[in-house]
Amino acid sequence: MNDRSDVRATYDRIAAHFATTREYPWPEVESFCTGRHAAIGLDIGCGNGRHTELLADHADRVIGLDASRELLSIARERAPHAIFVEGDAASLPIADGTVGIAIYVATLHHLPNQRLRRRSLTELARVLAPDGAALVSAWSTAHRRFETEPNADLGFDTEVDWTLPDGETVPRFYHIYAPAEFDADLDASDLDVIDSFVSSGNCYAVVGST
Repeated sequence: MNDRSDVRATYDRIAAHFATTREYPWPEVESFCTGRHAAIGLDIGCGNGRHTELLADHADRVIGLDASRELLSIARERAPHAIFVEGDAASLPIADGTVGIAIYVATLHHLPNQRLRRRSLTELARVLAPDGAALVSAWSTAHRRFETEPNADLGFDTEVDWTLPDGETVPRFYHIYAPAEFDADLDASDLDVIDSFVSSGNCYAVVGST
């Protein structure tokens, strides 16, 4: 699996079952959103809309973006007042400087190479308003399931199977970030890093635009 069309096809295939396992927002996302409000909120890689739904309490207008049409269909039912767009995290169909609050979690690690991952972070910087803020996350080598991997200090590409109810397994591409590598990609983008930390085995960063 080495291109974005593969990732899109994978999530279209597993969308219905995947959505049933993603009911609640992550605590880190809830914490980030607390006390923030903006005219426009953006959920990049919105999946089934669980964080888009949360953003509706923190923005006057909310946009959810995902590559999977099947997940977007589910998200529209969950958050009917949001606007949902099929799109690419590395080429956001959003105007410059318009987003006041953004969530970009559990998606960056699906982009198949460093160039695209860094481009997507710069795209996030482009759409953020001057006083806007975003939360970015990716799977990390700090998670116990990856700590024995040979390249745990550097980050690495892998496949993580999704098991459907009938027992069929569907491989999903992941880039597992070493924390220092995650920080380096953020620094290479146009984002201003406000805070960077590891939580629940994931790399996180609170960022703004430079």
